[in-house]
Amino acid sequence: MNFDQLIQTIALAAIPVLFAITLHEAAHGYVARHFGDMTAYQQGRISLNPLRHIDPVGTLLIPLLTLWMGGILFGWAKPVPVNFAALRHPKRDMLWVAIAGPASNLVMAMGWALLFKIAWLNPENYFAEPLLGMAEWGIKINIILMVLNMLPLPPLDGGRVAVSMLPHRQSYQLSKIEPYGIFILIFLAITPLLGWILLPPIRLVYQLLSLLFGI
Repeated sequence: MNFDQLIQTIALAAIPVLFAITLHEAAHGYVARHFGDMTAYQQGRISLNPLRHIDPVGTLLIPLLTLWMGGILFGWAKPVPVNFAALRHPKRDMLWVAIAGPASNLVMAMGWALLFKIAWLNPENYFAEPLLGMAEWGIKINIILMVLNMLPLPPLDGGRVAVSMLPHRQSYQLSKIEPYGIFILIFLAITPLLGWILLPPIRLVYQLLSLLFGI
């Protein structure tokens, strides 16, 4: 991707990226508060202000590098602090806190798909072309974030879901991976392995959205 293409891509992808990470993290904090943990609320992380969730490396540098290199868009935001011990039923409620982020990405992907459909049906509208490009990125980013975060690898949301659902002994063993999870993920990201893992479920979600919205 040359410099002009990169600038054009950033212009179209910036708003979808900010919405995707902001609502994903805020959803974790909101659901944690609902189940009794006030940590994120007290630290001001249940917020739609993107600045509260941006990680300079994970939200800015890494996505720009992956866009430039042409790989799968990859990155992360500052994780919302959750004190699982403060939840009313820690092991059970962890599942709902964890799944809230990917669920918000699915809802946003559906919202962007609807906007794509509206713009596609009104091509004469002045904003149709930029909205099509932005909506296309919104669908793509949210599907990738949803699928990526549902990998059963702590500290990803899918890892937390697995810890919540497994029997105590197995969930404890899986939770011990968490300090090394980010390094495992980075290793997967710099090899073709992450693409091989993510592409089949990404394509499946794309197909479901296409059927649902006729896009």
